Amino acid sequence: MSRTVEGQSQPSAPVQAAYSYCEAVTGAQARNFAYGIRLLPTEKRQAMSALYAFSRRVDDIGDGPLAPADKTDRLEATRALLGRVRAGEIEEDDTDPVAVALSDAARRFPIPLGGLDELIDGVLMDVRGATYETWDDLRVYCRCVAGAIGRLSLGVFGTQPGAAGSERAAEYADTLGLALQLTNILRDVREDAGNGRTYLPADDLAKFGCADGFGTGTPPPGADFAGLVHFEVRRARALFAEGYRLLPMLDRRSGACVAAMAGIYRRLLDRIERDPEAVLRGRVSLPGREKAYVAVRGLSGLDARHISRRTSRRPA
Repeated sequence: MSRTVEGQSQPSAPVQAAYSYCEAVTGAQARNFAYGIRLLPTEKRQAMSALYAFSRRVDDIGDGPLAPADKTDRLEATRALLGRVRAGEIEEDDTDPVAVALSDAARRFPIPLGGLDELIDGVLMDVRGATYETWDDLRVYCRCVAGAIGRLSLGVFGTQPGAAGSERAAEYADTLGLALQLTNILRDVREDAGNGRTYLPADDLAKFGCADGFGTGTPPPGADFAGLVHFEVRRARALFAEGYRLLPMLDRRSGACVAAMAGIYRRLLDRIERDPEAVLRGRVSLPGREKAYVAVRGLSGLDARHISRRTSRRPA
């Protein structure tokens, strides 16, 4: 699926077209993600786009209008396609550009494709209407749909040779994925409620008088909604603090990509903390200029150096 030009392996025209398709999907449907991966060199950016496009397909099946049984069939068919990718059975002239791009990416990088199986497992939990009594229960779901993406991404990024603590890099990537997913859950609490989904743990909802859910633009009567949000924000911040230990292990541009994406979500978390009820009124987002500032910080290495200094003072 690739050819060598001046000593470097380059995608063939059909594979390049497949990557272009995946990059178009990423740019159209994942602005925060696309903003972060633009900081990567071409090969890594393309591989991350292929991972995103496959993941987007899985998510779209889970969020789509099909009946649960039909969603399950489609997800298992997607798992079978992933099996073909894993077995190296996808040819460059295959009619599925996502499969072509993902196959090429998996040849170029040590991507743990089992993480995409975990993503499918997590979306099947949504299809079956799973609810979560405790944080430990929700954590299992978050590891499937987000922690796995962190580990898949690490397969593309790699770690720097000799980086201290790199044996725990996958653990930190997983934890950072959890932090991003919990931020997503807080941001989308009203939208998810409208779709009949509740992700926050039932014991947390009960503790803060929010067991009746979030069907309107105001908190349930008598609920301490701000207390619930601040409780979950503290949990997310702890996950970010642990996951950020990954940054000093990455090369400059990979670290910049991770710092940009994580930084955007950290700033979303700040906004949610300042005005908890904003998530009930609409979708909380950052303006482009603020995203640009986060990207510049990441590319300059400020975040990675700050984390490196901080973690060097903490026990591993």
